[in-house]
Amino acid sequence: MSNFDALLSSVPTGLWIDGEQSDAAGGGVFDVHDPATGDVLASVADATEQDAVRALDSACRVQREWAATAPRQRAEILRAAWQLVTDRTEDFALLMTLEMGKALPESRGEVAYGAEFLRWFSEEAPRIQGRYTTAPSGNGRILVTKAPVGPCLAITPWNFPLAMGTRKIGPALAAGCTMIVKPAEATPLTMLLLAQVFTEAGLPDGVLSVLPTSSPAGVSGPLMSDPRLRKVTFTGSTAVGRKLIEQSAPQVLRVSMELGGNAPFIVFDDADVDAAVDGAMAAKMRNGGEACTAANRLIVANSVREEFTSKLTERIAAMRVGPGYEEGTQIGPLITQKQRSSVAELVEEAVASGARVRTGGAPVDGPGWFYQPTVLDDVPVESRIVAEEIFGPVAAITGFDTEDEAIAAANATEFGLAAYIYTQSLDRSLRVADALESGMVGVNRGVISDPAAPFGGVKQSGLGSEGGTEGIEEYLETKYVALPI
Repeated sequence: MSNFDALLSSVPTGLWIDGEQSDAAGGGVFDVHDPATGDVLASVADATEQDAVRALDSACRVQREWAATAPRQRAEILRAAWQLVTDRTEDFALLMTLEMGKALPESRGEVAYGAEFLRWFSEEAPRIQGRYTTAPSGNGRILVTKAPVGPCLAITPWNFPLAMGTRKIGPALAAGCTMIVKPAEATPLTMLLLAQVFTEAGLPDGVLSVLPTSSPAGVSGPLMSDPRLRKVTFTGSTAVGRKLIEQSAPQVLRVSMELGGNAPFIVFDDADVDAAVDGAMAAKMRNGGEACTAANRLIVANSVREEFTSKLTERIAAMRVGPGYEEGTQIGPLITQKQRSSVAELVEEAVASGARVRTGGAPVDGPGWFYQPTVLDDVPVESRIVAEEIFGPVAAITGFDTEDEAIAAANATEFGLAAYIYTQSLDRSLRVADALESGMVGVNRGVISDPAAPFGGVKQSGLGSEGGTEGIEEYLETKYVALPI
């Protein structure tokens, strides 16, 4: 038996409810594919409305008990889960590479990043605080307490199968909430393995359920219309996020939405160009470009644009493309044939409108859903590739002459998740960071995500923050108790 087969045979493929796997109602299954080959990796249980109700019944049954569990005990379970995930780094990394396609070194990086949310929020659980003060009028005292929101639904994406789950599960469990996770159809295996690990870590049955499904609306819809659910948290496209916000209105659900991005990467004329190229490689090519924080628009001062573009092109042209589990691979496949076609269409339209291909610019022949690492220069600002998330290994470069032009170009989007600045001026760093309409700004850094920092956007990029001390507040209600003197 190969390492792949041994790992896959150890991963749950049923629904995860009440601390164990089970078949879906009616026995339905769907296939999970390896994007490097198109081959079927596994068949997993296909959750239905009946299964969703069963999971919510389980969550509601244990909600009060879990909320009353001592914060230190909740913390210890999260800490134990962090340790178990860390101990099984190679299993989680290979599993993510198999079902999502990213290069194995990047998958290992995601395990470390994703596991850290469990450790971070294990430390936040005992630090949930209220306040006790005398009313300014002097006629009473004000007691403010925090309580868990209650049963939550988390809908997670395929591009970071572990970390987008732990970033939601960690604070929910730390706050005393139960949670149902609906993972992306393309990548359910990682979340099922995580659920199994949580049970090994001592998490009580029913606190965490995982419902893979080929019919997302058929699961999320009934849950969101049930008055027992109190919160939905989603990471994914803005279009889907809008629909979920609308569906949340009748029950007045708490919502956290981490939605689409269109990150500008601004290189000013005083930047260290070599450092900017390093940063662009990280911000653009990390995860094969399939990240909401990926640098979508490289906005480069015309005085250094050719130097920057030439050096970036040399680096990107040298990247090795192949299955993520092969030694030396730097860029794996895109998640689906549909996604590859979308990337190809954006590139073709940009070139037709005047963009220059400096390297790449086409799908890779053969099996799997690979696309050549690509650099486009002289990209017209009216191109769709400038307005839409590329979600692929394509760097689209435009130029500017003045700081005001750069800021205007960066803000010329409905999105506002991440932005990047390269400059050696502290004054300019602060001035431009203030002017950018973005929830997160990296200064001379190509990777900004950190479990200890709030992650969230403005405008059409979402509502609320995940991570940091702010992250747990998304799962807590505030209660005021008026007391006499």
